[in-house]
Amino acid sequence: MPKKTLIKVFAIIAVAAIAFASFTSLGGNDNVSGSSASGLPSVTNNAGEAPTITPPTGAAPATLQSVDIIEGTGAEVLATSTLTVHYTLMSWSDGQILESSWTSGQPATFPLSGVIAGWQQGLPGAKAGGRRLLVIPPSLGYGVSPGHPLETETLIFSVDILEVS
Repeated sequence: MPKKTLIKVFAIIAVAAIAFASFTSLGGNDNVSGSSASGLPSVTNNAGEAPTITPPTGAAPATLQSVDIIEGTGAEVLATSTLTVHYTLMSWSDGQILESSWTSGQPATFPLSGVIAGWQQGLPGAKAGGRRLLVIPPSLGYGVSPGHPLETETLIFSVDILEVS
């Protein structure tokens, strides 16, 4: 089997394992985490509170990873939506929190079409009231912006979707 095919198969298995872990761990203040094989960070599912993100282990994934930590029940995010969110950004390389709207207490509002490709591809289908983990490779983050301080960084976002319009 060609190497690219093996990588795709592994990615599908990893995403399925993460989805299973998400579905079996909802509720309370339990952590929802990626499978140990995937090395994705764990994110707490404490709705309405700033998330705690456990730094990742191993090599960063080469493709976008999108996992619901809390499944919302409100309006669904579409490519044309305007969102109000709380978010936390962590760098994969050193596990440091780089930015968080929770710290300022001010959620961000923006058209989804106006942000990085990783958000544009990773948030549609999520629903208001939900929390989604996005692990974004540089090519879907700031890698398309030469000179940006995060151009080579894999980005980890925990995104709480407060409102969809």
